[in-house]
Amino acid sequence: MVEVCAQRLITQTCRFDIYRKVPKDLTQPTYTGAIISVCCCLFILFLFLSELTGFITTEVVNELYVDDPDKDSGGKIDVSLNISLPNLHCDLVGLDIQDEMGRHEVGHIDNSMKIPLNSGAGCRFEGQFSINKVPGNFHVSTHSASAQPQNPDMTHVIHKLSFGDTLQVQNVHGAFNALGGADRLTSNPLASHDYILKIVPTVYEDKSGKQRYSYQYTVANKEYVAYSHTGRIIPAIWFRYDLSPITVKYTERRQPLYRFITTICAIIGGTFTVAGILDSCIFTASEAWKKIQLGKMH
Repeated sequence: MVEVCAQRLITQTCRFDIYRKVPKDLTQPTYTGAIISVCCCLFILFLFLSELTGFITTEVVNELYVDDPDKDSGGKIDVSLNISLPNLHCDLVGLDIQDEMGRHEVGHIDNSMKIPLNSGAGCRFEGQFSINKVPGNFHVSTHSASAQPQNPDMTHVIHKLSFGDTLQVQNVHGAFNALGGADRLTSNPLASHDYILKIVPTVYEDKSGKQRYSYQYTVANKEYVAYSHTGRIIPAIWFRYDLSPITVKYTERRQPLYRFITTICAIIGGTFTVAGILDSCIFTASEAWKKIQLGKMH
């Protein structure tokens, strides 16, 4: 009695099977079907590996918004400057900082270093300093020297000018050091140089949610000879900056697991469905051709 009930339960349950099986003796293997099956498996393997590579690889997406991203900076931006003046003595080189908040600092020396070049005839200036988040300028000049030289030579090479944190990310290609490599050695020695910078705040957020704050910038420049009120030529290298209200944000993302699984299911199911339709069409056409040939023989 128990066995009969169990058998009936199994029979009733089997009625819900939407994946009905066709008995093996009712199916017919063909060479065409075998070729399509092999091609189908290879195609699925190729798409699977492609999707797996995309799932493992970190994607970097960007967005734009209007805001000050680094509100904890106290309204300051860190600046890193590295510049060589091969024809100006280190005693004459100085850094001056001005902005619209009233800051006016001549001969800034904190976190700076002067390295003699060309047996002392030239100088390499390396400095780390901060600027306020308002329009202003900083410039390399002889203004802080105790005695002004007769013919100061402001030809120079800029090795680095960057703002904020240093970003070394392969997937992000931005103008974080747009003036790096700028060579003005062939310029007029007595000419002043104006570099007009438009600074764009940039945020990079990694997969863990940690954010780094940097700044990209665009640059335009001009060269001219400037005279003082006494008629003397006092050249300088000016970096005039203004901040953009637009912030660029880069975010590291990885494809969600559910999307990867959905894509793989779509690949497998879609490939087998298309392959089945193709095989059915070829088989039907082949059978029809055979019938036509048999009809001709009669």
